Amino acid sequence: MPNPKRRHSATRRDKRRTHYKAAVPTVSIDKTTGDNHLSHRAYFTSDGKLMYNGQVVFEKAGK
Repeated sequence: MPNPKRRHSATRRDKRRTHYKAAVPTVSIDKTTGDNHLSHRAYFTSDGKLMYNGQVVFEKAGK
């Protein structure tokens, strides 16, 4: 397997890595509560309910 004869400079390395970027997560707004949440993830609303796909999955007891 061929190996480089000389070391690549930091500038060359950084030029190669210019396209590595962090992706911005997709944020959705719930139709029923209006809360912001990540798409395709369960989330807690401000009143303590665990919601997924517009439906209550779990509700905290004692309230």
